[in-house]
Amino acid sequence: MANIKLSLTEDEAEMIADALEVDMENYAEAAKEARGNNQRDDAKTFTEAAERIAALLGKVRALLED
Repeated sequence: MANIKLSLTEDEAEMIADALEVDMENYAEAAKEARGNNQRDDAKTFTEAAERIAALLGKVRALLED
């Protein structure tokens, strides 16, 4: 997988962080609903997506703290 370098303003990075947070919350909610409906495969997929988004969000936030 290739790395991509991207130059953003702090405001743009904050916008990305906010969007990722909303996306992560939506996947977490979808996972919860899937578990409640006994759809284990979907729950696993949505949980993994939320975890990957959380990791990316952590990277963006770390850059904002520098």
